[in-house]
Amino acid sequence: MEVSARNSLKGTIKKIHQGAVNSEVILEIVPGVEVTAIITKESVEHLQLQEGKEAIAVIKASDVMIATD
Repeated sequence: MEVSARNSLKGTIKKIHQGAVNSEVILEIVPGVEVTAIITKESVEHLQLQEGKEAIAVIKASDVMIATD
């Protein structure tokens, strides 16, 4: 897979919450570190996503902000 996005995080699908139209996919990068993506139900089916399967979160953002308390 070749993409222009510079940020990609490989992990394991921990949980998929199926909705009527969209699904929430939780990807565990390392124990205790998770990334959540909202994608269409059709994309979950097309990519054959399932819990325990490896996947890559590709992040394309023009800004990243850091905050503290």
